[in-house]
Amino acid sequence: SIMNSQPNTNSNPSTSTTPCTLLPPGPVPAPAPRQAGDIPDPPLSAAGSSKAKGGTVFDVVTDKIISLLEQGTAPWRADWVRAAKTPISLHTGKPYKGINHFLLGMISQMSGYPSPYWLTFKQVGERGGKVRKGQKGSPCFFWKVYDANGSDRNEDTTTEGKKRFVARYYTVFNVAQCDGLDFPQPVLPDPTTSGANPIIEAEKIVAGYHGPSIDTKGLRPCYLPLKDTVEMPERNMFFSPEGYYATLFHELVHSTGHSSRLDRDIETPAPFGSPDYSREELVAELGAAFLCSEAGIAPPVIENQAAYLAGWLKVLKTDRRAIVTAAGQAEKAADLILGRAPVEG
Repeated sequence: SIMNSQPNTNSNPSTSTTPCTLLPPGPVPAPAPRQAGDIPDPPLSAAGSSKAKGGTVFDVVTDKIISLLEQGTAPWRADWVRAAKTPISLHTGKPYKGINHFLLGMISQMSGYPSPYWLTFKQVGERGGKVRKGQKGSPCFFWKVYDANGSDRNEDTTTEGKKRFVARYYTVFNVAQCDGLDFPQPVLPDPTTSGANPIIEAEKIVAGYHGPSIDTKGLRPCYLPLKDTVEMPERNMFFSPEGYYATLFHELVHSTGHSSRLDRDIETPAPFGSPDYSREELVAELGAAFLCSEAGIAPPVIENQAAYLAGWLKVLKTDRRAIVTAAGQAEKAADLILGRAPVEG
């Protein structure tokens, strides 16, 4: 979380309820195993337009996340983050970005799909394959660009300059849901070379980011934008090394919003619990999930899970665009920390 002053030195990192401790450190127990079908069916099994069953495109995506929260799972903090594979369009060979990266990666891992490749129903047929009977597709979000002078405006529309962006989605299927397709098989890890220490990988990510200074003598995890400094408790204050790095990733993602970097207007932190505060926290949550996946660690479990889930349910039900917008910003933040040039797709 973000603060514009020094934290209260009388607080404990695992029990304080101030804005600086929205993400207290905690243990990382293994969750109960998930089976295919645990994810609710997407709303359509064929391509969708700007409206779906009375809702907007943002409803289609957001309702899927809300359904998981209501089942007791914060998808960006689930154990699947540790092993998630980047979803790829088999048609273009490019990885999906933003909310599609997050959503399709989540569906792949929790449904047990071994392949990262996805296609539309039409693309499956063009390759001589068939989607198996009864299989449900997953939504893939995109912006369609129109001239800003057009008249087809609705709540899915955003105007920028002389262009108008209208939210749309189409439906994709994982190749594991299809028969008769040729596609690259997943490369199994070489047991003689695999087993890289995820904590070492996490430390490499931190060391490679030329961002804020990191002070590890703080009592609570915070980002101080006016000082461009991340304050963290010492490592032995956390229940696990994974908890330390996942929390540090969260704060480093906040730091990417500094005016000298991606400029998300965070120099004056929004009031705790306000819409702007919640939006920035969601960016940090999703960005940390991307970085945890990169390192191969699982985010720590929140101590007060019920209140945490209830808080995000309120945010997403109030702002139907929040998860889509935050996922795009979070991936930009993760790419900056990883030193990657943004990739279109």
